[in-house]
Amino acid sequence: MHMMDVRELGVVSYEDAQVLMKELQQQRIEGEIPDTLLLLSHPEVVTIGPRARNDGIFPPPGYETVGVDRGGGLTWHGPGQVVGYPIFKWGEREGEASVADIIHTIEGWLIDALAVFGVHAVRDERMQGVWVDGRKVCSIGLSFLRWVSRHGFSVNLNTPPGRVEGVAGCGLVADTTTSLAQLGHSISSEDFVRALLPVVQTTLER
Repeated sequence: MHMMDVRELGVVSYEDAQVLMKELQQQRIEGEIPDTLLLLSHPEVVTIGPRARNDGIFPPPGYETVGVDRGGGLTWHGPGQVVGYPIFKWGEREGEASVADIIHTIEGWLIDALAVFGVHAVRDERMQGVWVDGRKVCSIGLSFLRWVSRHGFSVNLNTPPGRVEGVAGCGLVADTTTSLAQLGHSISSEDFVRALLPVVQTTLER
């Protein structure tokens, strides 16, 4: 089992997080640091991935936006959300042979963490991520260089009503994505992180 460094950073601007991710990705490629997980949240912003740009999809007026190079379309970030950026070197363990395998593994990690709170979360063929009661509550999008990842996942715990719901992901209509609080599940960021970290040992072998 490989060691993992966990950094809980609090609220970080998206721009600052992008700079940090790129620096750590290069350090991980060169073997200067172990697999590193960043846990944080962002001030409100909608990230626009290549798929959304290619399809001409943008959020409604009133949202700050920033372009990104991870896979996928639109992703809302803001208060009441836990964001995790795994700066991991993949491909050295069973179940990490492809990007699809890695996404599947991260989905399982989040599903197992939510199960600690009695939340029945699942995968859904409509889009990668994690879903509860037919609504998407976790988004996943990664970017790779030499099999070291940047970007990661976001879990909507208790986001401001209507904000994440107003952003339509690629192939999804508005209001498909929501928060766990809107579905009747009260989970604090601190409690979710405490559940997330022990699960990584069994799910990701780190």
